[in-house]
Parts: sequence; structure tokens; C-alpha cells
Amino acid sequence: MIRVETLHKHFGGFHAVDGASLEIARGTITGLIGPNGAGKTTLFNVIAGRLPPTSGTVTMEGEDITGLPPHALFHKGLLRTFQIAHEFASMTVRENLMMVPGGQSGERLWSAWFGRGRIAQEERALAKQADEVLDFLTISHLADEKAGNLSGGQKKLLELGRTMMVDAKIVFLDEVGAGVNRTLLNTIGDAIVRLNKERGYTFCVIEHDMDFIGRLCDPVIVMAEGKVLAEGSASDIMQNEAVIEAYLGTGLKNKAPA
Repeated sequence: MIRVETLHKHFGGFHAVDGASLEIARGTITGLIGPNGAGKTTLFNVIAGRLPPTSGTVTMEGEDITGLPPHALFHKGLLRTFQIAHEFASMTVRENLMMVPGGQSGERLWSAWFGRGRIAQEERALAKQADEVLDFLTISHLADEKAGNLSGGQKKLLELGRTMMVDAKIVFLDEVGAGVNRTLLNTIGDAIVRLNKERGYTFCVIEHDMDFIGRLCDPVIVMAEGKVLAEGSASDIMQNEAVIEAYLGTGLKNKAPA
């Protein structure tokens, strides 16, 4: 579904992404792991159009999407979330979800003056859809809560809910577990699996929690120093000596006996 070929992103002399090539197959939950500074988030930012690549290509279902802006990718069904949630703090959780779909009649001045009936009808439909999303995520009780009052984990669930308000094809989740307690992380994981199995979402997930990665993701791609270091199942990756060395600075063969 997504193919990245020989991708580079340089910041002056620093090569944040240094010739990375990888594929994300349709229908998978692909994990992307690596030590801090490996280039994972920069790779996400280039794929999702927030940063232009220095060189290389990104294709989606065979179409070259290299360098397209986020709004264009949004309409193609490519969405991403962030390490720090971006909510409209003063609006309710339901209203945050209702804001997502584009092309609403209320966005046009003419309709705002003369199409109030149509706007009201659209808003009722969006509110119903938002409530269905909140029910799916098991946070219906937060529908009328100000989004700024949510916990970190609840905000991550809200971000996931936003992807459900449009026709998402692939979603890039950046450290969905950061600052989230274990109970809510399990809820998020359950929602990701259900979206994958029941609605056909494809996911690519950056996460440092290997239990979470092992539960959800297959395959797992490992980055180090801007390059793809390894790819395989979670169990294979955790036994890969090159991966252990990238994380810990020493390979298995150099470990002192206990």
C-alpha cells in the first residue's frame, strides 16, 4: 500500500532519514521501532507531507505522493496522529469529532446565510456519527466534556476517533502509548485491532512499548541512524543481534556470561 524508496531527509549536515526503503502492506498493523534519534518521526513527517524529502519517493497504491501536502493526503485517506495530542481544548469531545470532515456546508458563507436548514441537518448527522465513534471507543461518557480536560490517554483515543470520522485508508500513529496508563493503552490497542479487522484500516505504529508492539504488530520494522536495520515478526526482531546492539550498544556475542 505504501512504498518508500531510498528516502533521505537532511537538516544541514544531519541525515535524519538516510536512504530508508520499506513497504507497508494493506491490511497490516506494522510496527516501527528504533532507539531515540533513529529517524522514525521524521520518516512519518515526510510520508505524511509535513516535511519535504531531500530525495527519494513515496508511493501509495502505486501513485506517487512524494511531497504532497497533508490536506491532499488527508483526502486520499492517509492520516497521522502525533506524540502530543492536538485537540481543540475549549470544544467538547463530540464537537472535536464533528470538526473533522471537510466540505461542510457551514464552511461556506453563502450557505451560512441561506442554507441553515441544510447545515442543521448535516450537524445532526455528524453528531450521530460522532456518538457512534465514541461508543466504539468506549468513551461515550466523555461526549460533552471539554477536550482540554481529558487525560493523556483519553486524548489519544480522541485522536484515533478523528480518523474514524472520514474514509481513512492508512493511519500513522506516533507513540500512541506515550504518557498513557496501562488500562487506557489496552483500550487503545483493542480499538486499533478492531479498526483493522472490522473496518479494514491499515496502521503503521511508532511505539517504544515492546509488549504493545508484540501484541498488535506484524511485521515490525526497525530503524537506526536513519536507515532500516531489520524487519520481521516481533519475536524475531527481539532476538536479532543487530537490533539488540542498536538499542543496548552490545551484541549477544559480546555479552558477559551471567
